[in-house]
Amino acid sequence: MVENEVVHDMIMSVVSSVVALFLLRFWKEMAKLGVEKKLNRKFVHISIGMVFMLFWPFFSSGIQAPFLAALTPGLNIFRMLLMGFGILKDEAMVRSMSRNGHYSELLKGPLYYACTITLCTILYWRTSSIGMAAICNLCAGDGVADIIGRRYGKEKLPYNREKSFAGSFAMGISGFLASIMYMHYFSMFGLIEESWSKIIGFFFISLASTIMESLPISSQLDDNLTVPLTACIVGTIIF
Repeated sequence: MVENEVVHDMIMSVVSSVVALFLLRFWKEMAKLGVEKKLNRKFVHISIGMVFMLFWPFFSSGIQAPFLAALTPGLNIFRMLLMGFGILKDEAMVRSMSRNGHYSELLKGPLYYACTITLCTILYWRTSSIGMAAICNLCAGDGVADIIGRRYGKEKLPYNREKSFAGSFAMGISGFLASIMYMHYFSMFGLIEESWSKIIGFFFISLASTIMESLPISSQLDDNLTVPLTACIVGTIIF
């Protein structure tokens, strides 16, 4: 039985990795076709983590499951390192994932992003609301914030002129709603119990993550680190 679970989880790991690679390839082709670089990068940011989490319920309940699932973002860590150090060349991929098209940028935000999702997968596997909320606020929240902020963010925050009220509001709402949607999705598989207390908890996690993302220190350190870290700390206190 255990052997069957391991084989099953290995197959699911391969499937989720193939889908992740397909998404990366898709956005890479979009970059080639001239989709706005910043917008394309944020679509990568939103889709990879959110789609990957859709596969979690299909793994077994075995102790090996989170580790085999984590191979998907884990392999991306290896890819970011190879590309960041210039060992692996892929101009289109770099354009789709970096701000300025420099290979070395992959050693910052994209690498932190992959590390964060890998750790959340291992530490907060399936039945924890904490990891789910952290990934939702990192992917949906932070990703939508940048898209909305660049287009409608005329009113800047008084303590950080690089951030806007529109972007921060969009982040809080997107991270919060995504968390609720994934709570409902996971509850369909009996992994998480839906409750108003969890919804309230998600609200405060998204609020704290939004505040952290709006602070200047988040830009200095990288919000791919500060946002999920804040979500995990607040989530641990609440849940």
